[in-house]
Amino acid sequence: MSRTEVDIEPEEPGQPGGSPPPEDDTAFFGRPKGLLTLSGLEVWERFSFLGMQAILVLYFADTVASGGMGMSAGTAASVSAAYGTLVYLVSVAGGWLADRILGSYRAVLWGGVLIACGHYAMAVPTGIMTWVGLGLISVGAGLLKPHVATMVGKLYATDDDRRAAGFALYCMAINIGAFAGPLITGWLGDHRGWHWGFSAAAIGMTFGLVQYVLGRRHLAGRRNAAEFALAPQAMRRAVRLIIAGTAAVALVATLLALAGRLTMDRFVDLLTLISVIAPVVYFTVMFTSPRVTQEERGRLRPYIMLFLASTVFNFILFQACSTMMLPASTNAETTILGFGFPAGWYASALGAFEIGLAPFVAALWVRMGHGQPHASNKIAIGVVLGGLSFLLMVLPTSGHGDDYLMSAWWIVGSYFLLGLGDILLETSGMSATTRPARTRDACFGVNGAIAAAAGLAVRAAAPWLRRTMHPVH
Repeated sequence: MSRTEVDIEPEEPGQPGGSPPPEDDTAFFGRPKGLLTLSGLEVWERFSFLGMQAILVLYFADTVASGGMGMSAGTAASVSAAYGTLVYLVSVAGGWLADRILGSYRAVLWGGVLIACGHYAMAVPTGIMTWVGLGLISVGAGLLKPHVATMVGKLYATDDDRRAAGFALYCMAINIGAFAGPLITGWLGDHRGWHWGFSAAAIGMTFGLVQYVLGRRHLAGRRNAAEFALAPQAMRRAVRLIIAGTAAVALVATLLALAGRLTMDRFVDLLTLISVIAPVVYFTVMFTSPRVTQEERGRLRPYIMLFLASTVFNFILFQACSTMMLPASTNAETTILGFGFPAGWYASALGAFEIGLAPFVAALWVRMGHGQPHASNKIAIGVVLGGLSFLLMVLPTSGHGDDYLMSAWWIVGSYFLLGLGDILLETSGMSATTRPARTRDACFGVNGAIAAAAGLAVRAAAPWLRRTMHPVH
């Protein structure tokens, strides 16, 4: 088999595309200055992504007369979940494009541009532009999401005790956007119209791109070419195949939709099937690739369990940030201590808790140093907390008809548990998603129990994971 990569010479520190200047290592409150640039990008990316997500399902379920899409609650939840699934599926392709064609810096840059264009498209009050916008955002997020955290990791040496604390601060910073986004878009959607909320998301992503470009010199490992770039001829062939394949899929989908064969439910089911098959194919390729050594395969095996556990957690997390908005808007009080608020503001509670809890988690890891829990234990605890957050929701939702009304504090408590779990998981760098169940109280009970059981399974396997994984924290 011929080698398809081209060698890239290492670059000198402080030069464009290489490591940042040495003085950058502690320039941001004792942290690398590049952490400020990447955190700033994610503040605005989270502002736009979660701000839009907080009102998306409400927009789908609202009547056409009120500016919505007129979907049933079940269809709105399924389409919203399908959108989230698509984002993570595209991330697999986005990772390959960055490694072989674009490089991390350009993948994040172009991903952000596509996300911004998608939000601007959704600001146009027509149904077709909504679907165009969601498509652009899905592709853009698939390019951006896999690589920002990777670029944060490049700011630290693998044995740097500041690493876990740096990721905790990074998560705290990006959750400022997660907190502010739903506040702005929720208020605009409730008082001005859904497309005003989408416009705010577009402006936020634009701000993120501007500061990312201005701070690019502080980013470690920035290269002009991909780290494992294809040879020029292979790259041209790959680009042609990508363009032709994308055009063919779009054409077939359009023809099937016009013929009435590609319904919304079938599209959701197709994405669900692909979301199950894709990880199996991905890990199979990783285990059978001739470029992966036997030692690397041994290191890869424990990550399958961690991947599955993280998938279950994100299964919960995505529902809390999207489909939870439906019962929040129809069956939950929208007043706390006498203060009324739009239902979309519930999504801000998760960001608020993560902002408040992240400094304590970061301080704890710094205090514990090398004695802090292994990454597998952090992930296990995080998944258990995610499961408990939905098990808590069984209490106010079970045994009622469609006209029940629950206290706002149930959702707030659920988000507290989920936020703490998310901090533990995100600082360990795991991320995935899947489609949620459609039955409300069964959804909370079954999903919560599965998540808690998965977390306990990872916790039980921690001794094996500790032996087989790198000593990461």
